[in-house]
Amino acid sequence: MSTFNSFSPSRRTVLKGVGAGAALAMTGGFAGRAFAADPIKVAAVYTVPVEQQWVSRIHKAANAAKERGDIEYVFSENTANTDYERVLREYCEAGHKLILGEVFGVEDAARTVAADYPDVAFLAGSSFKPDAEKAPNFATFDNYIQDASYLTGLIAGAMTKSKNIGMVGGYPIPEVNRLMNAFIAGVKESAPDTKFQVAFIGSWFDPPKAKETAFAQIDAGADLLYAERFGVSDAAKERKVLAVGNVIDTQKDYPDTVVASALWHFEPTLDHAIAQVKAGAFKAEDYGVYSFMKNGGCSLAPLGSFDGKVPAEVMAKVAEKEKAIKDGTLTIEIDDKEPKSS
Repeated sequence: MSTFNSFSPSRRTVLKGVGAGAALAMTGGFAGRAFAADPIKVAAVYTVPVEQQWVSRIHKAANAAKERGDIEYVFSENTANTDYERVLREYCEAGHKLILGEVFGVEDAARTVAADYPDVAFLAGSSFKPDAEKAPNFATFDNYIQDASYLTGLIAGAMTKSKNIGMVGGYPIPEVNRLMNAFIAGVKESAPDTKFQVAFIGSWFDPPKAKETAFAQIDAGADLLYAERFGVSDAAKERKVLAVGNVIDTQKDYPDTVVASALWHFEPTLDHAIAQVKAGAFKAEDYGVYSFMKNGGCSLAPLGSFDGKVPAEVMAKVAEKEKAIKDGTLTIEIDDKEPKSS
């Protein structure tokens, strides 16, 4: 599978009091521990800047929990894959009870650390499922926001005039593929004859490369772009075509460009983990369902300046489908296969 980019070991970091000398003794079995009402010490290790779309949603939810007084929160960003295991161990030694992060490129290392610290809860973004036997304290999550992505596709299909849509992603891995495929499914409902240009830039954070790739798709006839990466909406703005956002809402930044966005809300995922840790009941489980729309894990962003510009009949259909998704009568397919250009 593809991996995250490695970044320079020099990183902005919030490692207050972390290190071998700051180690705190931890006693007692994990399953039997309860943390009452005291804030939980939470640390996150990110391989990209916290400004990056995906990580920004985790960071936002953690800061919200911190402001509520549920957790104490520190983090490291731009952590190189080669440095990831060391940083994880430092946080564990410093007495943090819940560790967050994305481990797509460092899966084995992260699970090894979890096995060495059975009293620490690990909640990791991963393409793989948890293994209760080998790592009972290692739960996984992913951005299963296919519901919202499908709704943006319904809108995009109604807004493209050339019936040619460009799609720029980071890597063709499940968490990207499923969103692209759900978007494509939505587009085809509104405009069955639409063609798609699909490209992956081989990076999670390279706005110039994403922008350059988007320019090429516009030159090849695309009048709407699916912006899975930063940089794509910039290309759309410059060439005066439309874009659909992913994970975060950038409509205010691109009021004449971003027609719709699928938002990821990490709060339900994190809140469940906090509750489990406080109850002494954290275990290896798949947290993916907490990203589903019916659980509050994703939504369609407000249309902002495009409110009233999308055909009314399309928005009525979007509202109908959204209601069905929320009440469980409509299930959007989770298709992790790599999407191809048509």
